[in-house]
Amino acid sequence: MPKIIGNVGLYMGPHQTGAFDNLEETIVDFINAAQSRLEVAVQELDSPQIAEALIRARQRKVTVKVVTEHNYLRESRPVPQPDRPGGKYETNRDLHASLLRANIDIKTDYNTNIFHQKFIVRDRQSLLTGSTNFTETGTSKNLNHIVIVHDSEVAKIYAREFREISQGRFGKLSKGHGRSPKDVIVSGIPIRVLFAPDHNPEMEIMKQMAKAKKSIEFAIFTFSNSSGIDDQMLFIRRLNMPIRGAMDLRQGVQKWAATDNLVNAGVEIYTVRPSRTIGNLHHKLMVLDEQ
Repeated sequence: MPKIIGNVGLYMGPHQTGAFDNLEETIVDFINAAQSRLEVAVQELDSPQIAEALIRARQRKVTVKVVTEHNYLRESRPVPQPDRPGGKYETNRDLHASLLRANIDIKTDYNTNIFHQKFIVRDRQSLLTGSTNFTETGTSKNLNHIVIVHDSEVAKIYAREFREISQGRFGKLSKGHGRSPKDVIVSGIPIRVLFAPDHNPEMEIMKQMAKAKKSIEFAIFTFSNSSGIDDQMLFIRRLNMPIRGAMDLRQGVQKWAATDNLVNAGVEIYTVRPSRTIGNLHHKLMVLDEQ
């Protein structure tokens, strides 16, 4: 069962791993409720169920716009017979073509660096975001979460970002960005939206960590060494504040990972090992003072 507070919902999954919520169903239901407009920015799309939901929306005369990462449409090496189906990303290409045939405006990103967004704006009234890619692995094996916010102000902030993305105005190609959006209060919850790299979210994370008084807990797929976040964590540990975190095992043992320095400073680290049922720990979240 999701945690719902007024117009804000938190979904933890996937249910196939024993978690509470069905992530794919949550995304499909969100799309199915669209009345006029869907703006989708996502790193990867290989879930037929999610693609079919977008196509059904278009058949209902909903305007559907999609931006994805182009790396999941091409092979690193030429396939032997390019005129025949095959290759690691054939499903991605098939679904991409299906969306085009449904007259959906789908583009691949305009940046050689990786496009990492995961959000949908629905009818400029609701937002779905979180750590979940719109893939079968992301919704059935990787440990992920989804946040849904029903608020027009929050939705419009993301819609503006989508417009900039679709115009190629992000990353190194950014032509300037407005100030960081103001906090929006939704059902008594203050929501602050920051986009990377324009709004320097790393600094905001460090600032919020500095406000912690009792504890810091986190779950993260990739945590690199020599970032401001791990430096701040090491400083806070010197004040004897308890810190514990969960990390993906395969990412956590890399030479560039922050794992060793954190453990040496007394941070409790739990690693999640992939298994038949669990893929990667893919969360990107932090909890301060259990509040």
